[in-house]
Amino acid sequence: MCTSVTFLSTTGDHFLARTMDFAFELDGRPVVIPRHQTFTNDPEDSYTTTYSFVGAGRNFGHYILVDGVNEHGLSAAALYFSGEASYAPAPVDGKVNLAPHEVLNWLLGNNTDCADLGSKIDTLNIFNKSNRLLKLVVPLHWIIADKTGHTYVLEMQADGLHYLENPVGVMTNTPDFNWHLKNLHNYTNLQPGPHPDRQFDQMPVSAYGPGSGMLGTPGDYTSVSRFVRTAFIRQYTQAESTENTVNVLSHILNSVEIPKGVKLKDDGSSDYTQYRGYMSMADSTYYMQPYQDQTISRVRLTADLMNLKEPKEFPLHDQQQVVDLV
Repeated sequence: MCTSVTFLSTTGDHFLARTMDFAFELDGRPVVIPRHQTFTNDPEDSYTTTYSFVGAGRNFGHYILVDGVNEHGLSAAALYFSGEASYAPAPVDGKVNLAPHEVLNWLLGNNTDCADLGSKIDTLNIFNKSNRLLKLVVPLHWIIADKTGHTYVLEMQADGLHYLENPVGVMTNTPDFNWHLKNLHNYTNLQPGPHPDRQFDQMPVSAYGPGSGMLGTPGDYTSVSRFVRTAFIRQYTQAESTENTVNVLSHILNSVEIPKGVKLKDDGSSDYTQYRGYMSMADSTYYMQPYQDQTISRVRLTADLMNLKEPKEFPLHDQQQVVDLV
């Protein structure tokens, strides 16, 4: 389970951020994929990329990324879509055939912006193919954003592939994206300021201080509640300059970060926020904030990195760093 959100700085630059919430230890770290890479899973199954990108991933014989931003400022993140995702049974001749876990690499490696991707949607076929690590066909959907501010959601269900404009800049998990948009109509009472005083017969009633405008905001960790909470907080959080926007996004995601132990699965394992990723589309920079160390690290795509022969990964600290003041 994950939460994603876009944000605009006061200086006009767009960002995409996400939490990666999962029980299985993904062990992701920042990875740069250079230009012109070929990814092969099976002898008859390969795909190539054109553009360089940077994001969170891991090497499974080749690198699989789950979020990132490319050299043109196109950013994307893959989120779980259990119970709703439905893929083609097999590859289709003449199509770009991808397993669900391969889509993110293809999105960032072969498209310059949301319009470019939209022009290629009809060529895409996402088919049932297991992920080697998880040993299952991973149910995913994707949020995609570019540096012009356009944001879309890509979902494949039983009735086909849907490329939907995202007017609120937020995405979580199941149910489908259109359901979440309709559900927001149930929360028109939410506001950043206090509600007005009321009169109950002869008794005047007023709020016990600021914050009453958010009464009724769902506070649990379901995808439905995280969507509503993030949409509201995003709408009213004060924007800052580009240099400070990652800090702003970290505060927005504080409201949906899941500590270990508070969200358990049936088998007793704990879904938790393994990391937060922040993508700056203006300068193609990826920021990562792992659970074990809340220090934010970044990798900016440079000409040298984009033109490497092989992908390059950047390990992170696995213990919290602390600054000694005395």
